[in-house]
Amino acid sequence: MSSSSLTASLHASTLRSPFVGSLNGFHVSSVAVRRVGFVSKTVECKESRIGKQPISVPSNVTLTMEGQDLKVKGPLGEMAITYPREVKLEKEDGGILRVRKAMETRRANQMHGLFRTLTDNMVVGVSKGFEKKLQLVGVGYRATIEGKDIVLNLGFSHPVRMEVPAGLQVKVEENTRITVSGYDKSEIGQFAASIRKWRPPEPYKGKGVKYADEIVRRKEGKAGKKK
Repeated sequence: MSSSSLTASLHASTLRSPFVGSLNGFHVSSVAVRRVGFVSKTVECKESRIGKQPISVPSNVTLTMEGQDLKVKGPLGEMAITYPREVKLEKEDGGILRVRKAMETRRANQMHGLFRTLTDNMVVGVSKGFEKKLQLVGVGYRATIEGKDIVLNLGFSHPVRMEVPAGLQVKVEENTRITVSGYDKSEIGQFAASIRKWRPPEPYKGKGVKYADEIVRRKEGKAGKKK
């Protein structure tokens, strides 16, 4: 028997019987296959607990809304922000501002809480302002204000001079306490972090530049050899 006729007979036997013939010594069983269906289900994202909180706008703050852009102006300054398409801004009676989701997606849920916090920081910043306090700890560590610069003596061979960014105010008390204030919370935090970066507090004696409310975890130094 030729190879083509053998292949045809095996194919025919497979269609007629659950077993392939045992001429060549192999045994294959047929298995019934069922179709598997998938059911699509829409999952609604939960609303952010921070995002759904209302924002109270004081009477001395002016809001200008144009599409996805918002401008906030107050006695301390003026700020602007552009919202992504996942969120929208609504102004209610009584000086209440709300940030709402424009669609039900995971990214919209993330943007909801984030931009509500950014909006609230803008309103509070231009009306009341923010501040960040630092403290110098160490013998000979001191800070002074010279014009628009802050000069730090932190144990280096030369003093560290830093220019104060526009929109921020820096005040030094008792040569060791620094207060950074302004209306932009992110700028205040960034400049305070750049000051602290020059000499972060070390864990053995606590020397360095630390935030006023920062708790430095202390380590015990190496003990001398016991007799």
